[in-house]
Amino acid sequence: MIKILLADDHAVVRDGLRALLECESDMRVTGSAGNGRDAVSQAIHLKPGVVVMDIAMPELDGIEATLQIREQCPDTQVLILSMYLNSEYVYRALRAGALGYLLKESAGEKVVEAIREVSAGRRYLSEKITEIMIDGYLQDNGDPFIKLSKREREVLQMVVEGHKIVSIAELLSLSPKTVETYRARVMQKLGISDTVELIKFAMRHGLIS
Repeated sequence: MIKILLADDHAVVRDGLRALLECESDMRVTGSAGNGRDAVSQAIHLKPGVVVMDIAMPELDGIEATLQIREQCPDTQVLILSMYLNSEYVYRALRAGALGYLLKESAGEKVVEAIREVSAGRRYLSEKITEIMIDGYLQDNGDPFIKLSKREREVLQMVVEGHKIVSIAELLSLSPKTVETYRARVMQKLGISDTVELIKFAMRHGLIS
């Protein structure tokens, strides 16, 4: 039997979820909370298998409540049920320890499936959430060199391969001073302070072996 705690600041949402979930023979709603602080308190007391958690709640938002529940009740999984289709919220919720993220618009179809998945320790993300996470990753995190210009990437490659500034300048038909400027700009954009760290960074990301 999966014990479930519902945390949402709208009573109509909690009541609707309760009616839906209690039709399932393997699920039982054991608690209900209208704010994040109460959700944490009830989770500690009731030790549910799954907390279905909204994000926008009074007193303590759902992401902070998730973090506290996961710290206090490591055996309790959290499924975020939110109206927010926003990669920042998704990343924050997952970093806080939520195992699933489901949009409210698809809750009627998917919430039972999602609860079973997170209860079993498996991650569950609705299709739209997966799409925005992949898009966000590709735009921001997929390629650490994406913030560099073509010329900056050329200079970076030659620097980490051990070419001297004068040699790079000759190969690229630039002045040594310009090459120095490019190198400094690359390090600034990548948040790296010296050439040794730059080489380590290049090795970690497969630019050199």
